[in-house]
Amino acid sequence: MTLQEIIDRLNLTVLTEKKDFTAITPSGVYASDLLSCVMAGAHRRGLWITLQSHVNIVAVAALLDLSAVIITEGSTPEPDVIQKANREEVTLLLTPAPTYTVAGKLWELGLREG
Repeated sequence: MTLQEIIDRLNLTVLTEKKDFTAITPSGVYASDLLSCVMAGAHRRGLWITLQSHVNIVAVAALLDLSAVIITEGSTPEPDVIQKANREEVTLLLTPAPTYTVAGKLWELGLREG
């Protein structure tokens, strides 16, 4: 499943510069709000679901070369966070839905931890 299909099916808002999301296939999903857990448990090219929206999520996403970060519960990042994400080529996506709901929908779409 491509990142574009995920964006469309979950009605996610793209906060960062658009890319060819049809060419990105996430390797799996990881959900956590603890940065240390994400660094230890998320996999390269995966999706990260979190309600965190501060600048450190960009650093972690860049370090792990994640496909995208899905920010839940409408927790909108400040403009400087979005600018940093653009510089680091990190895709930030936004939804008003809770993390649990997003994880469940991704599970239904066939995405698993990985």
